[in-house]
Amino acid sequence: MMNGSTGRGSGGRGRVRAVSAALGLLAGALTATTVGASGATALTPPVAITADDLSTWQTNGIVWSMAAGDGVVYAGGTFSTLRPPSAAPGTSEQSAVNFAAFDAATGAPTDCSLSFTVSSGTATVRALALSPDGETLYAGGRFGAVNGEGVSNFAAIDTASCTVSNTFKIGVSATVRGLAATDDTVYLAGDFTTVGGQTRSHFAAVTTDASLLPFTADADEVARAVEVTPDGQNVLLGGDFFRINGTNTHALAVVDATTGQLTKSYSGFIHNNSTVQDITTDTTGFYTANEGTGGGVFDGRIALDLSDFEQRWRDTCLGATQAVLVHSGVLYSGSHAHDCSSMGAFPDQPRKHLLAQSVDDPKLLPWFPDTNDGIGEPVGPRVMTRTSSGGHDYLWVGGEFTTVNSRPQQGLTRFADGPDTGTPWVPNVSLSTLTPGQIDVNWQTSFDTDDGELTYRIYKDGSNTPIHTTTGYSVFWDRPQLTWTDTDVAPGETHSYRITASDGTNTSSKSPSQSATVASTTEAYPARVRADGASLYWRYDEGVSTFAHDSSGNLDNGFMRNGPAYRQTPAAVAGPSTAIGLNGSNEYIYSNRRHPQPDRYTIETWIKTTTSRGGRIIGFGNLTQQNSSRRDKHIYMRNDGRLVFGVQSGGTRTITTSGAYNDGQWHHVVATQGPFGQGMSLYVDGQLRASNILVSGNQDYDGYWRVGGDNLSGWPSRPTSNFFDGQIDETAIYPTALSGSTISAHYALRNG
Repeated sequence: MMNGSTGRGSGGRGRVRAVSAALGLLAGALTATTVGASGATALTPPVAITADDLSTWQTNGIVWSMAAGDGVVYAGGTFSTLRPPSAAPGTSEQSAVNFAAFDAATGAPTDCSLSFTVSSGTATVRALALSPDGETLYAGGRFGAVNGEGVSNFAAIDTASCTVSNTFKIGVSATVRGLAATDDTVYLAGDFTTVGGQTRSHFAAVTTDASLLPFTADADEVARAVEVTPDGQNVLLGGDFFRINGTNTHALAVVDATTGQLTKSYSGFIHNNSTVQDITTDTTGFYTANEGTGGGVFDGRIALDLSDFEQRWRDTCLGATQAVLVHSGVLYSGSHAHDCSSMGAFPDQPRKHLLAQSVDDPKLLPWFPDTNDGIGEPVGPRVMTRTSSGGHDYLWVGGEFTTVNSRPQQGLTRFADGPDTGTPWVPNVSLSTLTPGQIDVNWQTSFDTDDGELTYRIYKDGSNTPIHTTTGYSVFWDRPQLTWTDTDVAPGETHSYRITASDGTNTSSKSPSQSATVASTTEAYPARVRADGASLYWRYDEGVSTFAHDSSGNLDNGFMRNGPAYRQTPAAVAGPSTAIGLNGSNEYIYSNRRHPQPDRYTIETWIKTTTSRGGRIIGFGNLTQQNSSRRDKHIYMRNDGRLVFGVQSGGTRTITTSGAYNDGQWHHVVATQGPFGQGMSLYVDGQLRASNILVSGNQDYDGYWRVGGDNLSGWPSRPTSNFFDGQIDETAIYPTALSGSTISAHYALRNG
């Protein structure tokens, strides 16, 4: 893929010199409901930049490159106009031909205006780098003139006067994609094969007066990134190449800063179908942004030590990384990450474009602003830079995107070290009274885009003084259930509860009031389910929310997707509980917790339907927000109403009931899998209806329990619909294969 490389004022690319700037526009650009001291940040360390995007001017095309210093951000790319932050495309535009400069603190353009053009084809600025003293901005790309001054894909601009040098001229035969500048040398990376009329394959170095240096690091494929180590002794190279100066080293290399000879090669270190798109450094390490094409490739980020150039860590998220930047011990990155399950984070789902990690640990930190993919390829962010102004740090992002944090914003956005104005989501609350003389207050932890640790306060019976305060950690793919038990109640009393979530500065609204009447006796059915060892137990007693609370005591709550019908009555089991209704097209529930493959288990639920389109009732799958690619250990209904229990074990293995159960009545459906000799069993209404004692295995993958729908492609007698149209109640999962007598006992308690 085509990509630009960053130029930034750090790690050998130029010193950032802060100047004073008024921040009134910054404060006015941020609005939210806040509680606490004005301007205080509420970030989870080591994150030091909020996820709240600031008011920033926009481009009408792609921003490929940026550099920053002296409170000014320079942006280059393929665009022709700028427009104000809230302006729609085509309105209030002003000319900016592939280049613009901005006040870092306000996001508004400065009066520095340059036009990068080419006689034929499309001009573009793919690389920008400031000299260490900030006096010269070097620009590379595909262009033949800057403000009419003839150049050849490479130019130098005086930052004080915003004028192109008419003496810094050297011919570069093709596009320049990466630049790095020291006090006396400028390094180039790109598509070119000659510089100044001499052979230089994809990497080169020139003096600050544009004289070609003997530095030779010839690559066999396109170069995309170049960075000088902080000590100035070596240069870090990234791109598509497989050889440097004839030596095998794919996508990454370290070479001597004077000669270009290899200091460290990386043969076999990066997948052959992956490339390095960007490189950045700090005082101890360097970090790569990697992009792959095809299956099984490497798309994530690598941290390496400068002391020996060996790997410190790598992540394995899928979704090509385009840009990396270090600030205060955190590696910020721009990508279109869509699957980080291999490193214990989110499974395959819609893309996330901005992420953060500690420079010492690949675990994703709680920093989740987002863009869309945008135009072009499209992949979203392409470049990052940072600078300081007026005592604040600013992180700027450029790329192909046309939205930021779900609002229209094209080409550019920026974030700062404060104030943090993002309010956590309002908690989802559910009450239960399974034990006489107490009320369990259950809630799904909230989400905040730049805070993982949130504080929850519970308010009882309309009081404005919290009765209980606690904290919990959550990120968008893992919002575990929290529970507090109120024992200061008496049987027969009715009490109400509301909960807030706070990041320390911003506090959510109180959740809608939920009421419950204290039980005076124990309900027989749920008591037996819990006594028999359910590890997940959803009763579906919630109101309108995304939360299915877990009554098993294991806090394995569920996410309800696409607004199913809540509090359906009569429920499957006698008592105050309710059921949930699903529409058969897109509504389902999945477990918050990701589980390893269960080898012995029981799946239990109640169903009521008249559908003739079948559907998946309950099972195990590897994905949550889309149909799973790996799925088994499931029960589904055929179009004729018969039930199927299936696993993958050396092929597809299923057992099927002889009778139909789409008669509009509640039915108790249980599937178990045990060791050889017990195998697969399918019970309906307390009776064994089908079995295969020989099948004791199932497919090995980590996954989620899903109720109401998932992919049924390839399964026998596949129904018309992947989703179940009907009511579901009392879903439980057990880590053992329950006996037939236990299952019959559960069914017998339906009226208890």
